[in-house]
Amino acid sequence: MKKQKLPLTSAILTNRFERRTFVLGMGQATVGVLLATRLAYLSIFENAKYKAASESNRVNLSLIPPRRGWVLDRNGAALASNRADFRVDAIPDRLVDADETLSKLSGLLGLTADKISDIKDKLDKARGFQPVEVAAKLDWDKFAAVSVRLPEMPGVIPQRGYSRYYPTGASVGHLVGYVGPASAEDYERERNPLLITPGFKIGKDGLEKHFETRLRGVPGARRVEATASGRVVRDLGTREDVPGQPIQLTILGGLQDYAARRIGLESGSVVVMDCATGDVLAMVSMPCYDPNSFSDGIGRIEWKMLSEDDHVPLRNKVLRGLYPPGSTVKPMVALSFLEAGLDPKASVNCAGGLRVGNRVFHCWNHHGHGSTDMMKGIYQSCDVYFYHFAQQIGMDKIAAMARRLGLGQEFPMPYPGQSYGTVPDPAWKLRKYHKEWAIYDTVNATIGQGYMLVNPLQQATMASRIASGLQLSPRLLLDRHAKPSASLGIPQDHLDLIHAAMNEVVNGRGTAGKARLPIEGVQMAGKTGTAQVVGLQHGNGKNVEWKRRDHGHFICFAPFDKPRYACAVAIEHGGGSPSAYPIARDVMTYLFDPAKAMAQLEELEKGWGGNVQQRMAARYDAYAAKFGTSAPRAPDEEQTNKEVEADNKPASDPTAAQTDAAPPAPEPEAPVPPAGPQTAGAPVSAAAPQPTTGQ
Repeated sequence: MKKQKLPLTSAILTNRFERRTFVLGMGQATVGVLLATRLAYLSIFENAKYKAASESNRVNLSLIPPRRGWVLDRNGAALASNRADFRVDAIPDRLVDADETLSKLSGLLGLTADKISDIKDKLDKARGFQPVEVAAKLDWDKFAAVSVRLPEMPGVIPQRGYSRYYPTGASVGHLVGYVGPASAEDYERERNPLLITPGFKIGKDGLEKHFETRLRGVPGARRVEATASGRVVRDLGTREDVPGQPIQLTILGGLQDYAARRIGLESGSVVVMDCATGDVLAMVSMPCYDPNSFSDGIGRIEWKMLSEDDHVPLRNKVLRGLYPPGSTVKPMVALSFLEAGLDPKASVNCAGGLRVGNRVFHCWNHHGHGSTDMMKGIYQSCDVYFYHFAQQIGMDKIAAMARRLGLGQEFPMPYPGQSYGTVPDPAWKLRKYHKEWAIYDTVNATIGQGYMLVNPLQQATMASRIASGLQLSPRLLLDRHAKPSASLGIPQDHLDLIHAAMNEVVNGRGTAGKARLPIEGVQMAGKTGTAQVVGLQHGNGKNVEWKRRDHGHFICFAPFDKPRYACAVAIEHGGGSPSAYPIARDVMTYLFDPAKAMAQLEELEKGWGGNVQQRMAARYDAYAAKFGTSAPRAPDEEQTNKEVEADNKPASDPTAAQTDAAPPAPEPEAPVPPAGPQTAGAPVSAAAPQPTTGQ
């Protein structure tokens, strides 16, 4: 049977409608309750979160890079300071069209083609968040011209702040170091948002890097109300930055600059120390980069200049240059003779050489010096005297005195990677080469050749210890309350004799008569040294190509009778000691009469093409005119660091033991006889050495 359908009445329709209306209403009510609950949750429980998000849309918070602490000399003069700066940076990931933006900036700022190429190189290397400096040290007109056109150049950020400034430029490059933008590696290591703040720079080398934490300071902050498009409506508040703490050095700023300029066209170093405290008054390595331009990032022109310079401007020659010291070690060797009991009047006849076994060891003066005692052996730099008596004394005692006077030591200086050289002895050779010590090893070491290697800081320390008789250690951070240095324990009469002999080198019958100070009543004692360049097979070490010339050394102290300052000068491939002692003479003159020293320097600079800054600027202009944008791209920071490390790699010991004597390099200047009878303040004769106070 079929089921009979009920007729569709109005009551049935009303019932269905009401049920459906109820279900729909319940659904709407449920949705309404959910929306109300969600709204209540957002407005009550999530209030702080969304209020902060809203505030961040309305208010921009930016960090203000802190001003770095100053680096001061001993008198409070700035070696590294800050100055007000208008600058323009670019953020790579915010640039819409980098080429078009740089084209506009070039017109506004007057950027050269090679500068634009350098900026593009930096943009390619930088992380998206890392600011790239476009221009710095701008005048107000250029800064304002960029500021009013910012809407056309997204990603460009004009900044008003402070930049690092080195008043004497290259004179303090290796001493102070330089700053630069933080690298991606720096940011990954610290995760500090300050490191990616436009305009902020950190120490990259030297003292700037070593004292980064102390010099950095605490950043400030600025809150501004801005529209959705980024236009600033008003300032809401600023928290000032806290500048970094300054550091004060023992350096005498004027002397540092003078010594750097006085090196002139040579490649070398000057170190000056206080004979009472060990304070380093000057520590110069030239040529050097200018930290003012280096801090802005190395451009292609500047990199080409640096990389092609055979004088190696990236090397800190004071701490990382190693050289055979030549005859500058003879006063030290003589002290070891005296301590071993040798009579200073004991003499040997120098006929130009000495036969030892089946070999002849030559003196630098092939005509010979005749009868030679200790005094004459020092002031005439007679090699035969030292050959003869070194065999009797032995290398162990000589090496012990060398270490006692500072050779072979690494001093607690705020620089990484010091090269401390070699003071050889029988135990060292056996350990290094598994060979027994030979007599020619003693001969070589006695004249500062062979395995012996020193750096200029060690030479200055040796000079200051010989002058003072104190166990001085070089200090770079000023401490006016430091404890006095202990005595070396060397008898004063031994020091008196060495002082008298070194005084005769300069003011009597010695090898450096032209090093006399032009200062009334002040005499300087010193010792010349000419070190043969390793691998020199021909020529006399002077009239040959630059890299084959002998190194020139000179150590000294003044005044002779009351030592106050000690100095060491090392000139790479200068052709011998005459390249070194005129520099030492003028540097020491500056300490007693700055005006007289400056007059001499200014006259010299006329023939050199100007001072350091002028010569560097002229060379840059010549390179830019010749190479322009065709110069190769400058390396990134990691590659640059590798290049610097390679340039600072110390000279290595010979890979095999030496098997012969090194021929001595000549001391070329003829003896200068004393002028007239000796009176108070006149040169001291070898026959009657006068004592000094040995301060």
